[in-house]
Amino acid sequence: MRLSEIVKVDSKGRITIPLVVREALNIVEGMTLILIADPDKREIVLTPLPGEEGSLYELRIEFRDVPGALARTSEKLAELGVDQVTTQCTTVKRGEYAECIIVVDLSNAKVDIDELKNVLASMPEVRFIQAKPLGR
Repeated sequence: MRLSEIVKVDSKGRITIPLVVREALNIVEGMTLILIADPDKREIVLTPLPGEEGSLYELRIEFRDVPGALARTSEKLAELGVDQVTTQCTTVKRGEYAECIIVVDLSNAKVDIDELKNVLASMPEVRFIQAKPLGR
């Protein structure tokens, strides 16, 4: 199910998330949301966080464009106790490479960010990885 609503931006750049959307996503006052803006697509994505901000990082990963690359990466993240909050992937050049932006929470992970980068970088399908902290 998808919900579509039209909202207006006020003079301070704020919008009101319509009640039907807040109820559907269980968004309540004081809750933290991640806002990801993509200027190329002219798109904003808001994702509610069910708990505290935790230890959030945005990973930018370039993969060789081979079947199962994202699935193997997701399996590795799960194995390490890393919670994937959002994932957006795009094939940049078909048959050559793809890019994913994955927001992860390391609050309950078995590794820190440097160890995570090393583990992912050692995977044969990963060409490049970059991590930046969010919410600090």
